[in-house]
Amino acid sequence: MAAKKKAAKDAAKDAGPQKQLIASNKRARHDYHIDATWEAGIVLTGTEVKSLRDRGASLIDGYCYVEGGELWMDAVHIAPYGQGTWTNHAARRKRKLLLHKHEIVRLASKSREKGFTIVPLEMYFLGSHAKVSIALARGKREWDKRQTLREKQDLREAQRAMRRRELA
Repeated sequence: MAAKKKAAKDAAKDAGPQKQLIASNKRARHDYHIDATWEAGIVLTGTEVKSLRDRGASLIDGYCYVEGGELWMDAVHIAPYGQGTWTNHAARRKRKLLLHKHEIVRLASKSREKGFTIVPLEMYFLGSHAKVSIALARGKREWDKRQTLREKQDLREAQRAMRRRELA
């Protein structure tokens, strides 16, 4: 019994740091076709990190842009830290994202094309580091959104029918 527990602990150590989800942007997957994704670090202040540990973030209105060769994330809400004093941060400020230069150049050139934008998908802790998953995305039209919803509904109905058939 003790050997199994030790093996499980060793496997968890070998797997690397665990991903702890803070916030996700479900609206982005509804409004955009996702072409490519990247994982970026975020430059944060101390009270922002503490607030994120309390799961106080929302990516709903967030977007990213390239300015001066740097990638910035704007309109993402990180709630003020409850125990913070005058050192508390502004809830909706622009935050610098950390990517390699060649990745930023590629994102900048693609986002200049018509219809492309950069949106945050998820914010999470990877070990002790705060990360954000960003995507290069094309906006969906209204009929695209309806088609996606219809496909999801059809898939759900098919899964229900198969489940009912297994139980019978």
